[in-house]
Amino acid sequence: MNYHWYDFLGNIGVFLILLAYLLLQIDKIDNRSIRFSAINLFGALFIIISLCYDFNLSAFIIELSWLLISAMGIIKSKKSALHHAVDK
Repeated sequence: MNYHWYDFLGNIGVFLILLAYLLLQIDKIDNRSIRFSAINLFGALFIIISLCYDFNLSAFIIELSWLLISAMGIIKSKKSALHHAVDK
């Protein structure tokens, strides 16, 4: 088995997603925070990049979904922060 840079990037992506989940479970991060969504987004993005070199449709579908849901979380967090800033 050959280990390439894109395999490493995919492993970093897996690490980021697991890190976000761990931080959530040990109450070090809020699931509504932009940090939580950003960590998940970059994790999914890195995995998707690795899949471009060694494609797996099932993995691509779940990671694309993960990326889109994380992007929605970031947008929601930004809108909420903007809304709070306007209210002050």
